[in-house]
Amino acid sequence: MPRKPGEKLPTDPDKLDGLTKAAILLLGLDANTAGEVLKKLPTESVEQVTRELASLGRVPPEVRDAVVEEFYNISMATQHMNEGGLDYAKVLLKQSLDPKLAEKILGQIHTQVRKAPFSFLQRAESENLLTFIQEEHPQTIALIMCHLPHHKASEIVSGLPMQKQVEVIKRIADMEQTNPEVIREVEKGLESRLSNMIMQSMERAGGVQSVAEILNLIDRATEKQIMEGLESEDPELVEQIRRLMFVFEDILMVDEKGIQTVLKEVDNDELALALKTASEDLKQKIFSNMSERASQLIKEDMEFMGPVRVSDVEAAQQRIVDVVRRLEDAGEIVIQGRGEEGLVV
Repeated sequence: MPRKPGEKLPTDPDKLDGLTKAAILLLGLDANTAGEVLKKLPTESVEQVTRELASLGRVPPEVRDAVVEEFYNISMATQHMNEGGLDYAKVLLKQSLDPKLAEKILGQIHTQVRKAPFSFLQRAESENLLTFIQEEHPQTIALIMCHLPHHKASEIVSGLPMQKQVEVIKRIADMEQTNPEVIREVEKGLESRLSNMIMQSMERAGGVQSVAEILNLIDRATEKQIMEGLESEDPELVEQIRRLMFVFEDILMVDEKGIQTVLKEVDNDELALALKTASEDLKQKIFSNMSERASQLIKEDMEFMGPVRVSDVEAAQQRIVDVVRRLEDAGEIVIQGRGEEGLVV
């Protein structure tokens, strides 16, 4: 039975429906990857899982772990079913060959498919792998590099600080045969650490902020499709998401022409108030798109304004953000980094 909005997650993972489990798994991904996953789902599924993700509170560790383990087991079972595997090969050989010959061939196969050291790192993206191992001792990094494909090892070494690059390369050059037991111990420690990192990343709470982070990184068309689907059922949720998706400092991502378009629709008094807590970079970008006279007037207004309530500044900033979002929706301005390429206005 689907979980009601706001209903607390059950402590028994078996009582979770598939939609909630999908949302919990999605929460464990970085926003960019989660966006890519959403893009591959049918529209109806995207709306359902996004709504469920927005309503998630803190996910209890035991529930999170059970969901991840279930997903892992299902994935592995599916992979073995699709790819066969050693057990499947054993069945086929023993059914079709003389037992002694079957055992001989199985021994050869087992040697070929035996797990290579650090195999759990083989499929990791180089950037993620670099983040994971860069703080390790140079000797450990060197040992890992010796068991990775050369192209991946070169990408990792290139991303290390200069001093550590030298230390790692020296150790690779000096490395000869390594005790298999040492390799297993290092591998075991790294695998345990990686598992802990994955589990800790899953402890983030869900909610509207998570949805906003995901939608911020997907293309404009997909975001619009999701928001329109949600709006028919929960307009208030859509408004909460929109307010979190683009904040005042993000105006830095608006191009020069867009800044000028926005300024035409913003009152100078409101702009002066909004800029009170803005970064120097944002102030400079806005002033550089105004006439020298207009920018000087704004600066004078800010200087003589005196103390103001933070809530008033935030309200003025939000009104300007609303203008930016409206102009973007109308196609009159471009916000960089919105996942869409080749935009022309």
